[in-house]
Amino acid sequence: MRRSYDESDVRSRPNPKANRPRTKLRPDHADAGRALVIGVDRGRYRILVHEDGPDEREAIAMKARELGRERVVCGDQVDVVGDVSGRDGSLSRIVRIAERSTVLRRTADDVDPVERVIVANADQLVIVTALADPEPRTRMIDRCVVAAYDARMRALLCLTKADLADPAPLVRMYEPLGVDVVVIGRGRGAGPASVDGLEQVRAELVGRTSVLVGHSGVGKSTLVNALVPDALRAVGVVNDVTGRGRHTSSSAVALRLPGHEGWVIDTPGVRSFGLAHVGIETILGAFSDLATVVEERCPRGCTHTEDAPDCALDLWVAQDPARSEQRAERLDSLRRLLASRAGEA
Repeated sequence: MRRSYDESDVRSRPNPKANRPRTKLRPDHADAGRALVIGVDRGRYRILVHEDGPDEREAIAMKARELGRERVVCGDQVDVVGDVSGRDGSLSRIVRIAERSTVLRRTADDVDPVERVIVANADQLVIVTALADPEPRTRMIDRCVVAAYDARMRALLCLTKADLADPAPLVRMYEPLGVDVVVIGRGRGAGPASVDGLEQVRAELVGRTSVLVGHSGVGKSTLVNALVPDALRAVGVVNDVTGRGRHTSSSAVALRLPGHEGWVIDTPGVRSFGLAHVGIETILGAFSDLATVVEERCPRGCTHTEDAPDCALDLWVAQDPARSEQRAERLDSLRRLLASRAGEA
């Protein structure tokens, strides 16, 4: 005979979480202290507490749950609570990200809508490019100049390995555009300190927060080790077959120049620099020589592509035979960027 059940047969266990009243109130963390993010590694953040003060020290933090998916990056000024003593095993929480003065961003490619914040609060983008081994890629330089223009950062072109190739052609190409250029090469001595032109680079970094960007193998880590002798950044080599370098920096890290004269942020080597987040007018603005021609001579609605009727840029190239090759390369770079931005390349 089957047994019939009633309410008395049901046993329920109290669930304290279910019975707890829900609230949208969050702590205001009025006791939070300010810190600078100087490194990011697998969900842990290396922070500098009491920057430039007598109690300055490094500590480790994690991101608080209330920040959600908001990304904390190197260079961020953040508010932290918890144990900021810096002792082994200590851990604090990042509860707020202060307003950023600048944001350097890129996308995976020119049609990917997802922006990736690389660095916050830097005021100078140092584009590190080798003159040889690997060969310089002017389109990569142009992309970085556009990104700096978009982020309202100063662009500085640092040409390395000047002992292997003549820097004059690239200097002539970018200096007229308002891009400052410094040139370095290997000195006669041994070690990172024997870098010709190092003092010129250092002078451009004093008093600034500079982020270094470049392809793998261009000498970025060698430059960082020369600027900050105790940085000990790993140095890679260029593959003889592919001409590409090996990634030696796995994450962005902020390093202080000797004498507290400024900060350099070393970033992992990049193979591409997508600009899907940058508008067409901003791209044109970064090509100051071409932007002037566009504004004064191109008809309204001109797309500036190769098949655009009455585009004045082709005539501008032909007007100066002595510089036509250089001008043609600039125009080709702009058109490739515009086509890639539109998903046509």
